[in-house]
Amino acid sequence: MRRKADLPQKTCSTCGRPFAWRKKWAKVWDEVRYCSERCKSRRKTAATDPSQTK
Repeated sequence: MRRKADLPQKTCSTCGRPFAWRKKWAKVWDEVRYCSERCKSRRKTAATDPSQTK
């Protein structure tokens, strides 16, 4: 079994936090850009209004 520290990581495009690989992302890991649905939904707000970033 792998430890979480051994899994690949990326940085979220919206919040800038690192996030680790998840099994449900196995087939689309190259396309994953956001750490959560919340960041995915906030991407448009963050791009248009910089005061709404956090």
